[in-house]
Amino acid sequence: MSAPHIEPALVEMMDAVFAEHGRDADLWSRLDDLGLVRLTGTEDSGGSGAGWLEAAELVSAAARHGARIPLAEHDLLACWLLDSAGIPVDGARRTVCLLDAQGRATGVPWASSADRVVTVWQRGEDHVVADVDPAELSITTGANMIGEPRDTVTADLATLSGATVTAGHVATLRLKAALIRALQICAALDRALELSIEHATTREQFGRALSKFQAVQHLVSDIACEAALARSATEAALSAAVGSDWSAPNLEFLVASARSCAGHATSVVVRNAHQVHGAIGTTSEHRLHAFTRAALAWRSEFGSMRHWDDVLTDMTLHAGPDGLWALIAP
Repeated sequence: MSAPHIEPALVEMMDAVFAEHGRDADLWSRLDDLGLVRLTGTEDSGGSGAGWLEAAELVSAAARHGARIPLAEHDLLACWLLDSAGIPVDGARRTVCLLDAQGRATGVPWASSADRVVTVWQRGEDHVVADVDPAELSITTGANMIGEPRDTVTADLATLSGATVTAGHVATLRLKAALIRALQICAALDRALELSIEHATTREQFGRALSKFQAVQHLVSDIACEAALARSATEAALSAAVGSDWSAPNLEFLVASARSCAGHATSVVVRNAHQVHGAIGTTSEHRLHAFTRAALAWRSEFGSMRHWDDVLTDMTLHAGPDGLWALIAP
């Protein structure tokens, strides 16, 4: 399957917005004014009518510039799920959480700062979706290693009511969330590569640029290779998802591959990037840690690296030698 196309001008525009306003306190309002907060929503519902390709570029641009806002959780997860359930969507900022049988969810992104929390839980054979005011929930604040809210949410399921969705919607929700994190990880790894190349070519040691030392060249080339592998696997999963409207028979395998590759690439990129930068890369003033720590945090969310490795291994073993190729390229 060929890679989906997106206009380069749109990518440049998204990068420019975050480069100029990525650290503004009112970034969300600026993006809302540009129609980027609800990028994939229909125009009738106040959205911009774009698709997942454009949204992926927006999420990647935000990650490349260190913008910490719930764009993906709001548009691609919470609002998509409400649309799927036939629940009206207004301009409130949202996130999503999947509650267990006791009405509890941990590590919920942005719950403590959201205007509404879209909750999903199983009731009998069905799944139920509700658009909930945070005041109706018990929210214990937490954060990941880069300071993004990752909260514990508890709800009284007996008092909540909502609309029914299928188990297929919930399965797709899990895959979308996992792929979002892969996109963000790839953007962070790409930025770590850029910073490493910039540092190696401008910093001098013993009278010549660091990039002239073979050991440094090897470190940077390994960063580039691992980042490219992660990006390739993630783009393959994105291409299959978009091309099949999230119904490709091997989509779970491709998403698992993307998350596995991105997770393992993170280990190499983080180690090598900090070796290239030396002591300066560990200081709070330098930008490198904003991306290396982000990649480390994101690879543990919506399924840990071990979880996705296990999924990939189990699917490969069950497919056997005759079915493996169909998982890779149906």
